[in-house]
Amino acid sequence: MFRKMKAAMYYDIGDVRYEETDIPEIGPGELLVKVGTALTCGTDVKTYKRGHPILIKHTPALFGHEYAGTIEEVGEGVKDFESGMRVVATNSAPCGDCFFCKRDMPNLCASLKDSLVNGAFAEYIRVPAPVVRWNTHQIPESLAFRDAALTEPLACVVHGIEESNIKLGDTVAVIGAGPIGQMLIMLAKKHGASTVIAADLAELRRDIAKKAGADIIIDPSKENPVERVKQETSGFGADVVIEAVGIPQTWEQAVEMTRDAGTTVLFGGAASGTKFEVDTVRFHYGQLTIKGVFHLKPRHVDQALKLIIAGDVNTELLISHEMKLERIREALELMNEGQSMKVAITP
Repeated sequence: MFRKMKAAMYYDIGDVRYEETDIPEIGPGELLVKVGTALTCGTDVKTYKRGHPILIKHTPALFGHEYAGTIEEVGEGVKDFESGMRVVATNSAPCGDCFFCKRDMPNLCASLKDSLVNGAFAEYIRVPAPVVRWNTHQIPESLAFRDAALTEPLACVVHGIEESNIKLGDTVAVIGAGPIGQMLIMLAKKHGASTVIAADLAELRRDIAKKAGADIIIDPSKENPVERVKQETSGFGADVVIEAVGIPQTWEQAVEMTRDAGTTVLFGGAASGTKFEVDTVRFHYGQLTIKGVFHLKPRHVDQALKLIIAGDVNTELLISHEMKLERIREALELMNEGQSMKVAITP
């Protein structure tokens, strides 16, 4: 007889239902975690609005991947965790032995998709063995579940900032001031950027960007963001530009507003099949560095959690609403419309 729980189930694009389903059964090396708080994510919104062939392979499916909670059950062979322990875990893990793992690029490990965690918008979630091994951490009693649940997205941001090579005194432009953009602003400042320029269409996000540390705010609906960045940098462009939207148009804008010999970090994932154009003359003679940055490495997870525990990230700016699990569709719509930052979902 299967035990039951309440969960948000993904049926199709725009069709997420709050209903009863089976509590996941765990196997060797796995954990069953009682979810304390789950957070909405831009990827969840994209999945809700256009589907996701990797996260959602079969429907109906459990949904959501940013969470923290308390261990309910421990699978056979698990040594470092026990029932009752407060933990946070990411949504995937590498194998540790493949071509990319051996080259310190575990974020490109082919096994990531095999360990994907989905189901945070529920009362309980199963944590696969690879995630238990690589990317699950105990959290202190003093750390709220909602703050701890920021670990996975912040780890991705730590990776993005690491790849951007920000130097002391740099001007950094961030396109997109959603939760990821806000974290990029915060960490860019902590890594020595003297000026951070943020651009976003939503008024709420522009206002929060100021509180997060942005020095200059751009509303792309009222002015050309490329021209404004050039204006603020004596015509050169920003030293580092980080795109955190995931649209080909803003990818192209990011390259255009990067100075010669500067770095463009394409952080936001664009839809499958889309393309963007780069001026080959400027790319070559301007010695541009254009980087795609994806996901995280286990060490970034450890670093992110330490930043949160130390209070080096203003979590209050990143989570704007709290809602019960049955209001998950409302939460996703709110975030999609730019009317919220992350929404804390409590089962």
